[in-house]
Amino acid sequence: MDIRNIAIIAHVDHGKTTLVDELLKQSGAFRENQAVAERAMDSNDIERERGITILAKATSVEWGTTRINIVDTPGHADFGGEVERILSMVDGVVLLVDAAEGPMPQTKFVTSKALALGLKPIVVLNKVDKPDAEPDRALDECFDLFANLGADDEQLDFPHLYASGRSGWCDETLDGPRENLDALFKLVVKHVQPPKQQANKDEPFSMIATTLGADPFIGRLLTGRVETGTLKTGDTLKALSRDGTKIEQFRATKIMAFRGLSQQPIDEAVAGDIVSVAGMSVATVADTLCDPSINTALPAQPIDPPTISVLFGINDSPLAGRDGKKVQSRVIRDRLMKEAETNVAIKVEDTPGGEAFIVSGRGELQMGVLIENMRREGFELSISRPQVIFQMEDGQRMEPVEEVTIDVDEEYTGSVVEKLTGPRKGDLVEMNPGGNGKTRIVAHVPSRGLIGYHGEFLTDTRGSGIMNRIFHGWTPHKGPIAGRRQGVLISMEDGTAVAYALWNLEDRGKMFINPQEPVYQGMIIGEHSRDNDLEVNPLKGKKLTNVRASGTDEAVRLTPPTVMSLEQAIAYIDDDELVEVTPNAVRLRKRFLDPHERKRQARSA
Repeated sequence: MDIRNIAIIAHVDHGKTTLVDELLKQSGAFRENQAVAERAMDSNDIERERGITILAKATSVEWGTTRINIVDTPGHADFGGEVERILSMVDGVVLLVDAAEGPMPQTKFVTSKALALGLKPIVVLNKVDKPDAEPDRALDECFDLFANLGADDEQLDFPHLYASGRSGWCDETLDGPRENLDALFKLVVKHVQPPKQQANKDEPFSMIATTLGADPFIGRLLTGRVETGTLKTGDTLKALSRDGTKIEQFRATKIMAFRGLSQQPIDEAVAGDIVSVAGMSVATVADTLCDPSINTALPAQPIDPPTISVLFGINDSPLAGRDGKKVQSRVIRDRLMKEAETNVAIKVEDTPGGEAFIVSGRGELQMGVLIENMRREGFELSISRPQVIFQMEDGQRMEPVEEVTIDVDEEYTGSVVEKLTGPRKGDLVEMNPGGNGKTRIVAHVPSRGLIGYHGEFLTDTRGSGIMNRIFHGWTPHKGPIAGRRQGVLISMEDGTAVAYALWNLEDRGKMFINPQEPVYQGMIIGEHSRDNDLEVNPLKGKKLTNVRASGTDEAVRLTPPTVMSLEQAIAYIDDDELVEVTPNAVRLRKRFLDPHERKRQARSA
């Protein structure tokens, strides 16, 4: 059977996963009456809730005599570690572009990786049935993007199609019949080359592992594309690290291939196919699995370095251990090491005390997803404010800069530009008026200045702005950037918050907690209206007398508190504060709970 390996790449929300759903349906991967979830490829709970793809996943469809292996890739740059490895498994890419928005920053990130590997893209202009779609403009922008990214003549001569993934059609022209996705299937078979590896069937077996999974019955599964030779179940293999050191020797106990949405065991894997192999106990991502006669490792894709780090520590607050079962540092360490093994974009280091671990990654979203996964598994953690990772070049301190692309209504452009270029020390690159009263702003801003900016940005633009950011490069250190301006309200007692006390504190600032919530000394319960921290007592009830008068004992009416999501809390805290994360709560606290200890630390700092 002929094989084609393709990746579907696109910006967040441009419809990759929905299009894959339709490809599966129309190729007969589902029965007519089979119950299939919407966005079937997003299998993980957090992916479903947030509507984003986090982990790359493979599937395959059969079209006539051709098997098309499709890899659905994440659109967020935070999960770029996944994308970089996945692209080395495929021979072609389908670039999906929203006909209204045109190519967006994350499109640029993934496309630059694909073009550098020499892949020839197929452009699909999706959502052309939207009222504000401008497919011709989007197509011109794609051409300009490819040219700017240094595409060669063959890559610039890309074929394009018009589609609506949700309605399940794809045509060569805008006024085509709009019936099905046949045009896309035909173009993939015609335009994407069959894997070059198929010519290497007679050589000894080798493949490079690109993703690591686990099956409760089979154990560790390493997925990759077979580069040379064939593999039969039961064959003896060895694993080599990137530098060619032998890691282990093992038997291939199972070979799994992607068929529709499920993986099925097969007896033999051939060069060019994408398969998962079981049986190893140590080998991991970027290692070469090969015949015992081979001694050199296959070249693995280099991975971009992490740009931010966060301190994961044990939860040592007075409320520790009430919600979660996993509270010891060694359990947290094992879980983080397991994460670093499957996700090459994350690095974990021990701290001298052994109570906390420095976790480095690509961005706040990636860290937020890791913490969210851990709290759902029953962990309790204390998390520090994200710190940007600096580099030294020729004796000069360099910091990471991100390219921020913002689409915003014209009336809000002034405040957005002022905040990016003023306190956050960004440089405005371009500002273009778009259609429908929108303006597109592109700026280069230090990563430090963007920590915690997203919430403020949504407030400034009344929730109508769209902001995308992507790592741009390194620049000399730009000097101090001001943090949060407001101080916080800190509880001075342990106990349960009382409505009457919170009502009396409302003129001091806005609250983060509800009445009847447990509080402790050193916990942050609100934001002060001034720039200094203030210790308050949220437990102080009303002094009762036996005199009652009509009108003086009115019911306490509280303003609803500000409830922060996990990412908002992590972005909000200052350097001397932590976020306490448990399966049922996200609380803010001072690093040192005792007020005298806080003063001592502030003096020594």
